[in-house]
Amino acid sequence: MNTTPAPDTLTITRPDDWHLHVRDGAALQTVVPHTAAQFARAIIMPNLRPPVTTAAQASAYRERIRAAVPAGLSFEPLMTLYLTDLLAPQEIERARDAGVVAVKLYPAGATTNSDAGVTDLRKTYKTLEAMQRAGLLLLMHGEVTSADIDLFDREAVFIERHLIPLRRDFPELKMVLEHITTREAVQYVGSADAYLGATITAHHLLYNRNAIFSGGIRPHYYCLPVLKREAHRQALVNAATSGSSKYFLGTDSAPHPAHLKEHASGCAGCYTAHAAIEMYAEVFDHAGALDKLQGFASFHGADFYRLPRNRDTITLRRESWTPPSSFALGEAELKPLRAGEVLPWRLLS
Repeated sequence: MNTTPAPDTLTITRPDDWHLHVRDGAALQTVVPHTAAQFARAIIMPNLRPPVTTAAQASAYRERIRAAVPAGLSFEPLMTLYLTDLLAPQEIERARDAGVVAVKLYPAGATTNSDAGVTDLRKTYKTLEAMQRAGLLLLMHGEVTSADIDLFDREAVFIERHLIPLRRDFPELKMVLEHITTREAVQYVGSADAYLGATITAHHLLYNRNAIFSGGIRPHYYCLPVLKREAHRQALVNAATSGSSKYFLGTDSAPHPAHLKEHASGCAGCYTAHAAIEMYAEVFDHAGALDKLQGFASFHGADFYRLPRNRDTITLRRESWTPPSSFALGEAELKPLRAGEVLPWRLLS
């Protein structure tokens, strides 16, 4: 651990978010400004209803997001397509030409709006071959959905059953194992070649599964992949703060109306975009690794995607502040993670 006294201010190259949900319609007016205040770019998830499965849909969605960016802020949404059993290989070239950078794999039923996801990876192989030729990345929600597999084991089983064969069959297809949550994922990604990287969320770095059950069921800490044991959280912190370029920032910030989170069958997702970089700074500060935050947040993802690093900067200050307890989400209410709690780092405007 770094024993040098931690600074009270920290200036880093403006970071990017390599895994983000912004939804659509009125929700954009709330959530896009939160991200644009901190990040220069973000990988936009395509799991709308209906999902984004064509280059034309991705381009139209990008313009709706851009229209929600406040005046004076520079933010670029990086678009993805939703991989289905029927996504045609011919669409990949059109997507590349339209500026789409990746295709997202959701195993059918794995998470929010994933019912149109892949039922059998073999059905997608011609499309994956086209992606490998075109240079589009494959982004993976790395969980199996079999009912006989324990919820807490689904990531490790996905690696064994699906990721290892995929990497063998497509050795030059760049892949991102998104929002990793386990020691097994850290070990696998860390030992892989340069064609595999991983994103890590702030909430998986900050919390273990006890957070969901502390004092009762706490639905705003429920996400998929679900929070895991403390040993897994520690493995994630060690990976993120190691300086390894294999791991980079991806919030998986997921806005849901509060009444659907606080429901008998509450939906999965943690909303962190309102204070994402502050939460990551808290993790790195606690680990004595603030000097590693810039690489994780600003460099590793851009390098993996073969995109230029940002040139402007942001500054964080060690200052206690309390985020709002809620935000408007269209006509609904959005309750963010850490709502009403004191955070130790603050982004300066």
